[in-house]
Amino acid sequence: MKVAVCGAGAIGAATAYYLSRLEAEVVLIERTGIACAASGKSGGFLALDWCDGSPLAPLARRSFALHAELAERFGNPWGYRRLTTFGGAETGGANASLVDWVTPAIGVGQRLGDLRTTAQIHPAAFTRGLASAAIQLGASLLNEEVTGLLWTADGRVCGVKTEEEEVEADAVVIAMGPWSILAAAWIDLPAIYGLKGHSLVYRTGHSVPAEALFLECREADGSVVTPEIFPRPDGTTYVCGLSGDGALPLDPAEVKADAGAFRRLQAVCASVSPLLTESRIVARQTCYRPVTRDGLPLIGPVPGSPGAFVATGHSVWGMLNAPATGESLAAFIMGEAPEVDLSPFDPGRLPPVSLGGERYRPTYHRAPQS
Repeated sequence: MKVAVCGAGAIGAATAYYLSRLEAEVVLIERTGIACAASGKSGGFLALDWCDGSPLAPLARRSFALHAELAERFGNPWGYRRLTTFGGAETGGANASLVDWVTPAIGVGQRLGDLRTTAQIHPAAFTRGLASAAIQLGASLLNEEVTGLLWTADGRVCGVKTEEEEVEADAVVIAMGPWSILAAAWIDLPAIYGLKGHSLVYRTGHSVPAEALFLECREADGSVVTPEIFPRPDGTTYVCGLSGDGALPLDPAEVKADAGAFRRLQAVCASVSPLLTESRIVARQTCYRPVTRDGLPLIGPVPGSPGAFVATGHSVWGMLNAPATGESLAAFIMGEAPEVDLSPFDPGRLPPVSLGGERYRPTYHRAPQS
């Protein structure tokens, strides 16, 4: 079976990898670059049980286990490690703290996770690693922009169009993050939004222990921000915490930061720890996370378009849930029983985007090659 996977972020790379393990012929199509968007700029934080009580729980628990399994299988080239996770808030006065590398004004008094329940990866390295593993198993990588779908005369999706060629396939997976909404011009997809975020990466060396922080801090104007801080085993520390409301550009390469966002985030970091103040910033990053109306991802067949599948909308849990998403969707496409029940994420649970007119669906009369 031949499958075209559109998008080489963590979700697309994981889907391509698990399809390749099931001996599908996979074409991974990416116009900008592997891990070019949120998959290369996220924190890479993983949690076993933070999704408990929601439909995401089975997906998250399966994925948490798969992350450990994948790191062991491939020799851990993406910095997987368990870590302790804490929560705290800025109070303005001196505080007792569970960690010793924050300022006294930050009270870190909650233990949110331990070595059994929280972990991390370097997201770009993880995504590239899975894409590389898929290619080693026989998948091909096509650096082109998907511009449409191919259809059989009886209304089945049988491939994709790019600006250069036509790629025939028995199934097509749309996994383009928030840019998956572009496919709503061809198939019935629910609304997919882009939630903008900013992050800084500091070169802190190895003086910061494996302790993730989720904090509440105040900016100079009194507004509350919620920085998340993830020291990494490569000697860097990742910090995010400022959302934005800029419109999603058509091209991932054109994502730009909000004015003043990095300056604001740097000021917050200075209030949190002298280690950050004294360290060099090695990356300033902006990305859009894909979100849906009800907060749950879209994973599964697209209603009314046999042969088309979608996998996006994971919001802040995309890096965590990529392995189980790819594993279960691959099994579904290949006619096997998924490890995780995907019915809570059925794209048909939400109404499709209305384009205000009849969707253009050209027919394509040649049968796809198996």
